[in-house]
Amino acid sequence: QVQLVESGGGLVQPGGSLRLSCAASGSIYSIYDMGWYRQAPGKQRELVAVITSGGRTNYADSVKGRFTISRDNAKKMVYLQMNSLKPEDTAVYYCNQEIRATSWGSKYDYWGQGTQVTVSS
Repeated sequence: QVQLVESGGGLVQPGGSLRLSCAASGSIYSIYDMGWYRQAPGKQRELVAVITSGGRTNYADSVKGRFTISRDNAKKMVYLQMNSLKPEDTAVYYCNQEIRATSWGSKYDYWGQGTQVTVSS
């Protein structure tokens, strides 16, 4: 059983910073893409950033230059450093990892439970 646990959300003033972390645990053979998504009230879940197993990154236009995604393969973790936060960044942030649990199995998408980020003065 694979589990993803996020941490690092909270309340921050506009212009502030937060760092989100996501740890994978359980039966894991290999991890492929890792990413962060967010969902604001009344809106669809959207991609924020993704990082491939080779370290290639891709960002939503709205966060380019402000957010940085990184990963630690040995620790099975993915991070999202968020700087210059804006009120429109307020959302529940979800971690996503593409994981193969066994060498013979298929890879599946796994999701964390979500962590609230609120940007407000």
